[in-house]
Amino acid sequence: MKVDKQSMLLYAVTDRAWLGEQSLAKQVEQAIQGGATFIQLREKNLPYEDFLKEAQQIKRITDTYNVPFVINDNVEVAIACAADGIHIGQDDMDLSTARNMIGDDKILGVSVQTVEQARLAEKGGADYVGVGAVFTTSTKLDATALPLRTLEAICQSVSIPVVAIGGINEKNILQLSGSGIDGVAVVSAIFAKQDIKKASQELLALSKQIVNHENN
Repeated sequence: MKVDKQSMLLYAVTDRAWLGEQSLAKQVEQAIQGGATFIQLREKNLPYEDFLKEAQQIKRITDTYNVPFVINDNVEVAIACAADGIHIGQDDMDLSTARNMIGDDKILGVSVQTVEQARLAEKGGADYVGVGAVFTTSTKLDATALPLRTLEAICQSVSIPVVAIGGINEKNILQLSGSGIDGVAVVSAIFAKQDIKKASQELLALSKQIVNHENN
C-alpha cells in the first residue's frame, strides 16, 4: 500500500490517556466512522506482547474500512501485525534501516521540523512527512511551535504528502489555511472527546476546507 494525498486529510494518532471504559480499538473504529483517513498506533510504554495484540486488533478494523495503518517507531510490531507501514521520528531508527526492514511496498512516514530534514526524508524514500509541532501541544511537552513560514517552506520543498501535527484542534485548524499541507494529524482533538465520531466528522470537514487537492 502506498499513500496518496487524500489519505492524509485526517490522520489520527492514538493515545490511551483517554480510554475510559472503551478499548482503543473501539475508539479507532469510531474515529474512522467519523472520517479519519489514516491511523497511527503510538505506544511508548506497552510491553511487546500487549502492543502486538493491540496492533492486531486495530489492523482488523483498518482493513475492514480500508484505511492505512502504521505503527509508531516499533518495526518489529509493524512487521508482526502486517501493518501498512511505520512512522519514525528524527531520534528513532535510521530511515534507510527502517526501509530495508519493512520493504519497498510498505508506507514509511518521517517526522521533520526543517526543510533540510524533509528533503532528506524524501530522498531517503519516505512516503510522507509529518511536520510539527505547528502549535504547542500537551502530548509533547518539550515541543516548541514551528513558525507557519517553515511549514509552508517544507510543503514547497518536497513532492511527497505533508501532514501537519502538534496541538491542532477544531479551534485553530483554520490558521493552517494556505500553508500547502495535505492534511492534519491529531491526537486529543479526536481521542479526548466524548463523541469521537462527531469530532472526526467536524475535523474532516475543516481539513477539507484548508486543503486543496483539486490539482492532485
